[in-house]
Amino acid sequence: MSRIAKKTIALDSKVNFEVKDNVVTVKGPKGELTMNLHESVSVEQKDGELLVSANSDDMIYMAGTMRSLINNMVEGVTNGFSKKLQLVGVGYRVAMKGSDLDLNLGFSHPVVYPAREGISFETPTQTEIVVNGTDKQVVGQVAAEIRAIRPPEPYKGKGVKYADERLYRKEAKKA
Repeated sequence: MSRIAKKTIALDSKVNFEVKDNVVTVKGPKGELTMNLHESVSVEQKDGELLVSANSDDMIYMAGTMRSLINNMVEGVTNGFSKKLQLVGVGYRVAMKGSDLDLNLGFSHPVVYPAREGISFETPTQTEIVVNGTDKQVVGQVAAEIRAIRPPEPYKGKGVKYADERLYRKEAKKA
C-alpha cells in the first residue's frame, strides 16, 4: 500500500467532514471545500481521524493522491494557505484597489489583477503581495498568474518573484 495513504488525517474538533455520493465536503472555521472522490478510493472516519484506502490493489497510488488532497482541504479550512510575492525593480509597486491588485510593473499602463472567489490579497509594503485562501491549488495558481505578468529576468532580477525563490543571475556580455 502507498506509504502516504497509510497515514491518517487528524480532524480538529472545529472541522466537519462528510462523504456523500463520492463527493467529499470539509467545513471549518475558514470556509467550506468540496471535491469529487475517485471511485476506486474509500474514506473512513474513526475517532476524529480519516483513513483513506484503495478498493483494489491496482489503484493503490490513487489512495495516496486522494489522501494528500483531502489533507490539504482539512488544512485549508483550518489554517488556510498563503503565498508571498516580492516586486523587484525601480518603480515597481503594488496597491490595493478595493479587493483587486493594482500593479505598476514598468509597463506603459498599470495592470489590475481581479480577486477570485475565496482569495484575498494583502500588501504589507509597496513591494510585497500576500495571496491568502483556503484552497492550496487556487492560491498557487493565482500566485503563478501574478508572477507571470512580469517574471524575473536573469540579468538584474527585475520582476515579480516568490519570496523564497532563488534566482540565478547571468553575467552581462563583455565588450
